[in-house]
Amino acid sequence: MAQSRVLKTRLTTLLGITHPVVLPGMSWISVPRLVAAVSNAGGLGILATGPLTAEETRKSIREIRSLTDKPFGIGATLMMPGAKENATVALDEKVPVVNFSLGKGDWIVKRAHQYGGKVIATVVNEKHARSAASIGVDALMATGHEAAAHGGDVTSLCLVPALASKIPNLPIICAGGIGDGRGLAAMLALGADGVAMGSRMATTVESPLAENVKHAVVERTESDTIYGNKFDGLYARVMRTKSGVDAMRRPMNPAVAVVKAFEAAQRSKMPLWKVIPGLLTQWDKMYQLTLFGAATEKIMAATVRGDLNHGVQFIGQSQGLINDVPTVDAVMQRVIMEALEAHHRLGRQWQ
Repeated sequence: MAQSRVLKTRLTTLLGITHPVVLPGMSWISVPRLVAAVSNAGGLGILATGPLTAEETRKSIREIRSLTDKPFGIGATLMMPGAKENATVALDEKVPVVNFSLGKGDWIVKRAHQYGGKVIATVVNEKHARSAASIGVDALMATGHEAAAHGGDVTSLCLVPALASKIPNLPIICAGGIGDGRGLAAMLALGADGVAMGSRMATTVESPLAENVKHAVVERTESDTIYGNKFDGLYARVMRTKSGVDAMRRPMNPAVAVVKAFEAAQRSKMPLWKVIPGLLTQWDKMYQLTLFGAATEKIMAATVRGDLNHGVQFIGQSQGLINDVPTVDAVMQRVIMEALEAHHRLGRQWQ
């Protein structure tokens, strides 16, 4: 496809990318092939390290580098077991961009800046955004209510301009509700410097998302999602299916949570002697982690195996804007052209 017009923002300048479009780190979806495809198409691909060990993270980083010479990043959810180790690997490997969430990332900022790396903090409100700004992050990923998985209480339509006004010195990436170039144009008008398009990029040829799930996304509308906190303990948005509805109805039984804690420890290769004290002295934190562990089984069932009868699929409201399964490059070129068309259309309406 012919090269589209270039849209330059603070984000493209900061990261050295062509288009202000980001693939966020989505577990079992944002793998090296998809990360590299997004970066090669001119955006920024971010590797999901949540399911990976430190050695797997290192291997994935090197695989991405074999597939692209463009900037890319890794994501780390710092409250999760193994996240600090994975982030450390990324810093050792001098990954161009590190995106952290749910934890204190000051040490990441310090180390990344030593080699010229950039750090993006994922936030859902002004409090978290100001905290991230205070430690010197380079950009914010503002996750709105519309987003797949763990969006906040505030919609992107309100969150982005609020943060842009209150923290004007940092580039903002809007995540949540962006499925095409009209969304990109709208968020730029509201003060964002780029967008993250998780659901859209997950539904592409290069994405490892199970094929029947891709087609399920295409068939569903923006109304076919559920938002609640019973699935993995945090407020999250999932695809509306029978299993999704069931998962959101009630929290896990505490006795089952203890069993899941040990199972999660085994999967992450954590010694059991580290789990038992946590269960006894930090029950709330460990219970949250066990909910994540239990949710993992259902997420993998849907995302990896395509089992929507028993699994649960994270998806954003932007699924109502997804009508096909194209290549990443086709999505990127289309999004930029749609944003340009929206800009011109609005310009013609001013008298």
